[in-house]
Amino acid sequence: MPDALPPVLGGAPEPGARRRRLRDLLGARTATLVPGVVDALTAVVAEDAGFECCYLTGAGMANMALGAPDVGLVSLDALVTQARRMVAATSIAVIVDVDTGFGGPTSLMHVMQALESAGVSAVQIEDQTIPKRCGHFDRKSVVTVAEMQRKIDAATRARRDDALVVIARTDAIAVEGFDAAIERARHYAEAGADVLFVEAPTDLEQLRAIPRLLPQLPHLTNVVEGGRTPVLPAAQLADLGYRLVLHANVTMRAMVWAAQQTLSYLRRNGRSDHPSVPFIGWQERQALVRLGDFDDIEDELARRWPEAR
Repeated sequence: MPDALPPVLGGAPEPGARRRRLRDLLGARTATLVPGVVDALTAVVAEDAGFECCYLTGAGMANMALGAPDVGLVSLDALVTQARRMVAATSIAVIVDVDTGFGGPTSLMHVMQALESAGVSAVQIEDQTIPKRCGHFDRKSVVTVAEMQRKIDAATRARRDDALVVIARTDAIAVEGFDAAIERARHYAEAGADVLFVEAPTDLEQLRAIPRLLPQLPHLTNVVEGGRTPVLPAAQLADLGYRLVLHANVTMRAMVWAAQQTLSYLRRNGRSDHPSVPFIGWQERQALVRLGDFDDIEDELARRWPEAR
């Protein structure tokens, strides 16, 4: 038998341990890089690369699972199923983007319980109206402050494990202006959020001001290549006061680019076995999903329980 079972066969740490580890990261003086992932395999890739947590992106899931834009089309069942698979396949904290929470406060309580049972470490809720739109899209609108406060309160009441992190996101900068977004985030902290996420600051001044004006809680910032927010390295963002630095769709975008390059080459040349084609090697792929450990388990069980006795 392998020294440690693969996570998907029961070798992963308990959800509570992952949640406490995420809490420890939030309390550190450094910024934790959080890659966005879209399924169990990309979560495994993130862990294999050394990341301590990953983020199930609603935009990436809509793009990859539905071939659709980030406009609130992902179902709760699909989201929970994907999150459960990611938790089962890895040993790291999984943060889940639940968009607007699939309805009102009681709907969000149901969402929280489903995701807590799936083993996730954090849930992110946003204050957009339904249907939501990507935080770097135009044509957004936001709910009232009181409605979002009710959702945050409901989310914290629904969790059975107080270590489960509730991240409150506001998209109000584009709708009501920067000052209003800061005031909203302050109210969300009062309602019980554990982490604040002021989405899509438009310049370095805003990016610097957010943690300074809202010092009561840790902050998450979203790095969107080509989006509205200046792109800064994690070390600089840590100095500004951010504790989670999210690259929500870098994995998905890299996957799509690699697929485009590979399929374009295949279409032109009728073959794919060329050094310029960007895909993982056969042995590397099997090592990533721990095929050897699965084989070792089956061999050990066969030795213990042979056909002829």
